[in-house]
Amino acid sequence: MKINVFNNEDEVLNGLANYFVEIAASSIVSHGQFSVALSGGTSPKKLYELLASPLFKNKIEWNKVHFFFGDERNVLQTDPQSNYLMAKKALLEPLDLSYKQVFPVDTSLNPEDAAKKYTIDINHYFAGVDVCFDLVLLGLGDNSHTASLFPHTPVLHDKTASVKEVFLDDQQVYRITMTAPLINQAHHIAYLVYGKGKAEAVHHVIEDEKDIENYPAQLIKPQNGDLQWFLDIDAASLLKSK
Repeated sequence: MKINVFNNEDEVLNGLANYFVEIAASSIVSHGQFSVALSGGTSPKKLYELLASPLFKNKIEWNKVHFFFGDERNVLQTDPQSNYLMAKKALLEPLDLSYKQVFPVDTSLNPEDAAKKYTIDINHYFAGVDVCFDLVLLGLGDNSHTASLFPHTPVLHDKTASVKEVFLDDQQVYRITMTAPLINQAHHIAYLVYGKGKAEAVHHVIEDEKDIENYPAQLIKPQNGDLQWFLDIDAASLLKSK
């Protein structure tokens, strides 16, 4: 694990954008394409807008990039809460990408069927070999959740490398998420976290004793890959060692 600490939000975003470019280039050289699982939320939206900006859009062979989603809300793809819709507006449409490069969750199905179908879609893309994304982008909630791996939910104990539906009792909603074992098969995993409000969660996940029920992001430990955190000073402020 590597912890990268930057002075402010803009530096964090630029740091991760450069990392994205680096991993994309090395993956394309290695095996001709780049598979990335996107994260939802406000912070990733700013990253996607940066990647689609003149500063970065010409640094990647976008026609060789394939996009997946680490988790999704149980809403239609046209809903403002949709992770897919956010990524579409911030990144996919500005880059004028082919629909064949994008693999959204089919949220027209019920949550269980949507999760099963997405597992099949992912396995089909990887053509029978172990699923191993080149890069998985993650965020961190102030309750230490990542993707849709929320505290005290059954999916935290799922040992399959798959996609599962998750019901959140406190919100009375379903989400669809990659399981921790699936995420952990990736070549590279990167957290994007900034702001004082995330400092406590960052400390719990990185430095506290293992307690996945309360700090689900502790589940993210790549089997053979690289894990990096991209933090600003505020988000890293409670870490004992930076």
